[in-house]
Amino acid sequence: MIVFSTESYAYMADAICALGSFERGQVERKTFPDGERYQRVLGTCAGADIAVVGGTISDSDTLELFDLACAMVKYGARRLTLVIPYFGYSTMERAIHDGEVVTAKCRARLISAIPPAAMGNRVLTVDLHAAGIMHYFEGGISPVHVYAKPLVEAAAQRLGGDDFVLGCTDAGRAKWVESLALGLNVTPAFVYKRRVDGSRTEVTGVSAHVKGKPVVIYDDMIRTGGSLLGAARAYEQAGATSIAAITTHGLFPGDALDRLQASGLFSEIVATDSHPRAVELGGEFLRVESIASLLAEEVES
Repeated sequence: MIVFSTESYAYMADAICALGSFERGQVERKTFPDGERYQRVLGTCAGADIAVVGGTISDSDTLELFDLACAMVKYGARRLTLVIPYFGYSTMERAIHDGEVVTAKCRARLISAIPPAAMGNRVLTVDLHAAGIMHYFEGGISPVHVYAKPLVEAAAQRLGGDDFVLGCTDAGRAKWVESLALGLNVTPAFVYKRRVDGSRTEVTGVSAHVKGKPVVIYDDMIRTGGSLLGAARAYEQAGATSIAAITTHGLFPGDALDRLQASGLFSEIVATDSHPRAVELGGEFLRVESIASLLAEEVES
Protein backbone atom coordinates (compact mmCIF):
# COMPACT_ATOMS: atom_id res chain seq x y z
CA MET A 1 0.00 0.00 0.00
CA ILE A 2 1.31 3.41 -1.01
CA VAL A 3 -0.23 6.42 0.77
CA PHE A 4 -0.42 9.78 -1.01
CA SER A 5 -2.10 12.95 0.17
CA THR A 6 -3.25 16.37 -0.85
CA GLU A 7 -1.05 19.18 0.42
CA SER A 8 -3.35 20.08 3.33
CA TYR A 9 -3.46 16.50 4.61
CA ALA A 10 0.23 15.62 4.50
CA TYR A 11 0.19 15.42 8.31
CA MET A 12 -2.51 12.72 8.26
CA ALA A 13 -0.77 10.63 5.60
CA ASP A 14 2.46 10.81 7.61
CA ALA A 15 0.63 9.68 10.76
CA ILE A 16 -1.04 6.76 8.94
CA CYS A 17 2.27 5.62 7.48
CA ALA A 18 3.88 5.71 10.93
CA LEU A 19 1.31 3.17 12.15
CA GLY A 20 1.45 0.50 9.46
CA SER A 21 3.51 -1.14 6.77
CA PHE A 22 2.78 1.62 4.26
CA GLU A 23 5.00 3.43 1.80
CA ARG A 24 4.68 7.21 1.72
CA GLY A 25 3.99 8.41 -1.79
CA GLN A 26 5.39 11.72 -3.02
CA VAL A 27 3.87 14.35 -5.29
CA GLU A 28 5.64 17.24 -6.98
CA ARG A 29 3.53 20.40 -6.88
CA LYS A 30 3.70 23.92 -8.22
CA THR A 31 1.33 26.65 -9.30
CA PHE A 32 1.42 28.34 -12.69
CA PRO A 33 1.18 32.16 -12.92
CA ASP A 34 -2.53 31.99 -13.82
CA GLY A 35 -3.30 29.89 -10.73
CA GLU A 36 -3.47 26.51 -12.47
CA ARG A 37 -2.20 23.66 -10.28
CA TYR A 38 0.58 21.32 -11.43
CA GLN A 39 0.86 17.87 -9.84
CA ARG A 40 3.20 15.02 -10.75
CA VAL A 41 3.15 11.62 -9.07
CA LEU A 42 6.71 10.58 -8.25
CA GLY A 43 7.47 6.87 -8.43
CA THR A 44 5.27 4.15 -9.86
CA CYS A 45 1.65 3.28 -9.09
CA ALA A 46 1.37 0.38 -11.52
CA GLY A 47 -0.02 -2.71 -9.82
CA ALA A 48 0.00 -1.10 -6.36
CA ASP A 49 -2.79 -0.56 -3.86
CA ILE A 50 -3.06 3.21 -3.47
CA ALA A 51 -4.60 5.38 -0.74
CA VAL A 52 -5.08 9.11 -1.25
CA VAL A 53 -5.75 11.18 1.87
CA GLY A 54 -7.55 14.48 1.41
CA GLY A 55 -10.48 16.39 2.85
CA THR A 56 -13.08 18.51 1.12
CA ILE A 57 -12.21 21.54 3.25
CA SER A 58 -12.57 23.83 0.23
CA ASP A 59 -13.47 23.56 -3.45
CA SER A 60 -9.77 23.84 -4.30
CA ASP A 61 -8.86 20.96 -1.98
CA THR A 62 -11.71 18.86 -3.35
CA LEU A 63 -10.44 19.31 -6.91
CA GLU A 64 -6.87 18.59 -5.82
CA LEU A 65 -8.06 15.28 -4.37
CA PHE A 66 -10.08 14.49 -7.50
CA ASP A 67 -7.21 15.28 -9.87
CA LEU A 68 -4.69 13.26 -7.87
CA ALA A 69 -6.99 10.24 -7.59
CA CYS A 70 -7.67 10.27 -11.33
CA ALA A 71 -3.92 10.26 -12.00
CA MET A 72 -3.44 7.25 -9.71
CA VAL A 73 -5.88 5.22 -11.80
CA LYS A 74 -4.40 6.44 -15.07
CA TYR A 75 -0.96 5.27 -13.99
CA GLY A 76 -2.08 1.79 -13.05
CA ALA A 77 -3.32 1.68 -9.44
CA ARG A 78 -4.57 -1.82 -8.63
CA ARG A 79 -7.00 -0.63 -5.95
CA LEU A 80 -7.83 2.94 -4.95
CA THR A 81 -8.88 4.04 -1.46
CA LEU A 82 -9.88 7.66 -0.92
CA VAL A 83 -9.48 8.69 2.72
CA ILE A 84 -11.62 11.76 3.45
CA PRO A 85 -11.28 12.60 7.17
CA TYR A 86 -13.61 15.58 6.79
CA PHE A 87 -16.35 15.60 4.17
CA GLY A 88 -17.62 19.16 3.97
CA TYR A 89 -20.67 20.64 2.28
CA SER A 90 -22.94 19.25 5.00
CA THR A 91 -24.82 22.56 5.33
CA MET A 92 -26.32 21.88 1.91
CA GLU A 93 -26.90 18.13 2.26
CA ARG A 94 -30.55 18.44 1.19
CA ALA A 95 -32.85 20.95 -0.46
CA ILE A 96 -35.43 22.80 1.62
CA HIS A 97 -36.57 25.37 -0.95
CA ASP A 98 -37.18 25.03 -4.68
CA GLY A 99 -34.09 25.68 -6.75
CA GLU A 100 -31.50 24.97 -4.05
CA VAL A 101 -28.34 23.12 -5.08
CA VAL A 102 -27.59 20.07 -2.90
CA THR A 103 -23.83 20.62 -2.83
CA ALA A 104 -23.04 17.53 -0.77
CA LYS A 105 -24.66 15.33 -3.40
CA CYS A 106 -22.85 17.12 -6.23
CA ARG A 107 -19.48 16.60 -4.53
CA ALA A 108 -20.24 12.94 -3.84
CA ARG A 109 -21.06 12.52 -7.53
CA LEU A 110 -17.76 14.17 -8.43
CA ILE A 111 -15.84 11.70 -6.24
CA SER A 112 -17.90 8.87 -7.75
CA ALA A 113 -16.80 9.97 -11.24
CA ILE A 114 -13.15 9.05 -10.58
CA PRO A 115 -12.35 6.21 -13.02
CA PRO A 116 -12.31 2.76 -11.38
CA ALA A 117 -9.03 1.10 -10.55
CA ALA A 118 -8.55 -2.52 -11.64
CA MET A 119 -9.79 -3.88 -8.28
CA GLY A 120 -12.22 -1.04 -7.61
CA ASN A 121 -12.48 2.22 -5.66
CA ARG A 122 -13.69 2.92 -2.15
CA VAL A 123 -14.07 6.05 -0.06
CA LEU A 124 -13.62 6.32 3.72
CA THR A 125 -15.50 9.08 5.54
CA VAL A 126 -15.53 9.92 9.26
CA ASP A 127 -18.54 10.88 11.44
CA LEU A 128 -20.57 12.46 8.67
CA HIS A 129 -22.69 15.40 9.82
CA ALA A 130 -25.57 13.94 7.81
CA ALA A 131 -25.64 10.13 7.56
CA GLY A 132 -27.54 10.25 4.28
CA ILE A 133 -24.46 11.56 2.45
CA MET A 134 -23.21 7.95 2.29
CA HIS A 135 -26.01 7.21 -0.17
CA TYR A 136 -24.97 10.01 -2.51
CA PHE A 137 -21.94 8.10 -3.79
CA GLU A 138 -22.78 6.34 -7.03
CA GLY A 139 -21.58 3.67 -9.44
CA GLY A 140 -18.82 1.26 -8.50
CA ILE A 141 -17.29 3.23 -5.62
CA SER A 142 -17.79 1.61 -2.19
CA PRO A 143 -18.43 4.04 0.72
CA VAL A 144 -17.18 3.11 4.20
CA HIS A 145 -18.18 5.14 7.28
CA VAL A 146 -15.50 5.23 9.98
CA TYR A 147 -16.73 6.17 13.47
CA ALA A 148 -14.52 8.10 15.89
CA LYS A 149 -16.56 6.68 18.77
CA PRO A 150 -13.58 5.04 20.57
CA LEU A 151 -11.77 8.39 20.77
CA VAL A 152 -14.90 10.26 21.81
CA GLU A 153 -15.68 7.78 24.58
CA ALA A 154 -12.11 7.84 25.93
CA ALA A 155 -12.05 11.65 25.91
CA ALA A 156 -15.45 11.85 27.63
CA GLN A 157 -14.34 9.53 30.42
CA ARG A 158 -11.15 11.52 30.94
CA LEU A 159 -13.00 14.83 31.04
CA GLY A 160 -16.04 13.73 33.01
CA GLY A 161 -14.63 11.33 35.58
CA ASP A 162 -16.72 8.61 37.21
CA ASP A 163 -20.12 10.33 37.15
CA PHE A 164 -21.03 12.94 34.56
CA VAL A 165 -23.74 13.95 32.12
CA LEU A 166 -23.12 13.62 28.38
CA GLY A 167 -24.82 16.53 26.67
CA CYS A 168 -25.47 17.69 23.15
CA THR A 169 -26.21 21.07 21.66
CA ASP A 170 -29.77 20.34 20.52
CA ALA A 171 -32.33 17.60 20.06
CA GLY A 172 -31.09 16.97 16.52
CA ARG A 173 -28.01 15.16 17.85
CA ALA A 174 -29.83 13.47 20.74
CA LYS A 175 -29.90 9.96 19.24
CA TRP A 176 -26.14 9.90 18.67
CA VAL A 177 -25.39 11.28 22.14
CA GLU A 178 -27.88 8.83 23.67
CA SER A 179 -25.99 5.95 22.02
CA LEU A 180 -22.67 7.26 23.35
CA ALA A 181 -24.11 7.74 26.84
CA LEU A 182 -25.47 4.18 26.86
CA GLY A 183 -22.01 2.81 26.09
CA LEU A 184 -20.48 4.97 28.82
CA ASN A 185 -23.25 4.17 31.33
CA VAL A 186 -23.95 7.86 32.00
CA THR A 187 -26.99 10.11 31.68
CA PRO A 188 -27.61 11.84 28.32
CA ALA A 189 -28.98 15.36 28.08
CA PHE A 190 -29.95 17.85 25.43
CA VAL A 191 -31.26 21.39 25.36
CA TYR A 192 -34.62 22.53 24.07
CA LYS A 193 -34.56 25.40 21.59
CA ARG A 194 -37.11 27.84 20.26
CA ARG A 195 -36.59 29.67 16.98
CA VAL A 196 -36.82 33.43 17.48
CA ASP A 197 -36.54 34.37 13.81
CA GLY A 198 -34.85 33.16 10.65
CA SER A 199 -31.35 33.45 12.06
CA ARG A 200 -31.71 33.20 15.86
CA THR A 201 -32.72 30.55 18.37
CA GLU A 202 -32.97 30.61 22.14
CA VAL A 203 -32.58 27.82 24.69
CA THR A 204 -35.73 27.13 26.70
CA GLY A 205 -34.72 24.17 28.86
CA VAL A 206 -32.51 21.16 29.58
CA SER A 207 -33.76 17.58 29.29
CA ALA A 208 -31.93 16.02 32.27
CA HIS A 209 -30.94 16.82 35.83
CA VAL A 210 -27.37 18.16 35.69
CA LYS A 211 -27.13 20.07 38.97
CA GLY A 212 -23.97 19.19 40.89
CA LYS A 213 -22.47 17.18 38.02
CA PRO A 214 -19.88 17.85 35.34
CA VAL A 215 -21.24 18.02 31.80
CA VAL A 216 -19.33 16.91 28.72
CA ILE A 217 -20.95 18.17 25.51
CA TYR A 218 -20.46 16.22 22.28
CA ASP A 219 -21.08 17.81 18.89
CA ASP A 220 -19.88 16.11 15.72
CA MET A 221 -18.82 19.44 14.22
CA ILE A 222 -17.95 22.84 15.67
CA ARG A 223 -17.87 25.75 13.27
CA THR A 224 -18.45 29.17 14.81
CA GLY A 225 -19.43 27.60 18.14
CA GLY A 226 -22.69 29.55 18.50
CA SER A 227 -24.81 26.48 19.25
CA LEU A 228 -22.17 25.14 21.61
CA LEU A 229 -22.07 28.40 23.57
CA GLY A 230 -25.86 28.46 23.90
CA ALA A 231 -25.95 24.88 25.16
CA ALA A 232 -23.08 25.47 27.60
CA ARG A 233 -24.85 28.48 29.11
CA ALA A 234 -27.98 26.39 29.58
CA TYR A 235 -26.08 23.61 31.34
CA GLU A 236 -24.28 26.17 33.52
CA GLN A 237 -27.58 27.77 34.52
CA ALA A 238 -28.97 24.31 35.29
CA GLY A 239 -26.21 23.78 37.86
CA ALA A 240 -23.40 21.93 36.08
CA THR A 241 -20.18 22.00 38.12
CA SER A 242 -17.97 22.11 35.02
CA ILE A 243 -18.36 21.97 31.26
CA ALA A 244 -16.08 20.51 28.61
CA ALA A 245 -16.72 19.81 24.93
CA ILE A 246 -15.74 17.16 22.41
CA THR A 247 -16.05 17.35 18.64
CA THR A 248 -14.95 15.13 15.80
CA HIS A 249 -14.55 17.95 13.31
CA GLY A 250 -13.16 21.22 14.64
CA LEU A 251 -13.36 23.91 11.94
CA PHE A 252 -13.04 27.04 14.13
CA PRO A 253 -13.07 29.70 11.38
CA GLY A 254 -11.74 33.16 12.22
CA ASP A 255 -11.72 33.83 15.96
CA ALA A 256 -14.24 31.09 16.83
CA LEU A 257 -11.91 29.25 19.19
CA ASP A 258 -10.85 32.48 20.91
CA ARG A 259 -14.49 33.33 21.58
CA LEU A 260 -15.17 29.89 23.03
CA GLN A 261 -12.18 30.21 25.35
CA ALA A 262 -12.99 33.81 26.30
CA SER A 263 -16.51 32.76 27.37
CA GLY A 264 -14.99 31.08 30.44
CA LEU A 265 -17.56 28.29 30.14
CA PHE A 266 -15.26 25.47 29.10
CA SER A 267 -12.47 23.75 31.00
CA GLU A 268 -11.23 22.15 27.77
CA ILE A 269 -12.28 21.32 24.22
CA VAL A 270 -11.19 18.11 22.52
CA ALA A 271 -11.18 17.70 18.73
CA THR A 272 -9.79 15.08 16.40
CA ASP A 273 -7.26 15.93 13.71
CA SER A 274 -9.81 15.36 10.93
CA HIS A 275 -9.53 19.03 9.90
CA PRO A 276 -6.24 20.92 9.41
CA ARG A 277 -7.60 23.94 11.28
CA ALA A 278 -7.87 21.96 14.52
CA VAL A 279 -4.29 20.76 14.09
CA GLU A 280 -3.17 24.35 13.54
CA LEU A 281 -4.91 25.62 16.67
CA GLY A 282 -4.21 22.72 19.02
CA GLY A 283 -2.77 23.58 22.42
CA GLU A 284 -3.58 23.59 26.11
CA PHE A 285 -7.22 24.65 25.69
CA LEU A 286 -7.88 22.73 22.45
CA ARG A 287 -6.57 19.20 22.81
CA VAL A 288 -6.26 17.37 19.48
CA GLU A 289 -6.60 13.57 19.31
CA SER A 290 -5.53 11.70 16.18
CA ILE A 291 -7.83 9.42 14.20
CA ALA A 292 -4.87 8.07 12.22
CA SER A 293 -5.04 4.64 13.90
CA LEU A 294 -8.73 4.26 12.99
CA LEU A 295 -8.01 5.22 9.39
CA ALA A 296 -4.91 3.03 9.14
CA GLU A 297 -6.95 0.01 10.24
CA GLU A 298 -9.52 0.60 7.53
CA VAL A 299 -6.92 1.35 4.87
CA GLU A 300 -5.23 -2.00 5.57
CA SER A 301 -8.49 -3.98 5.44
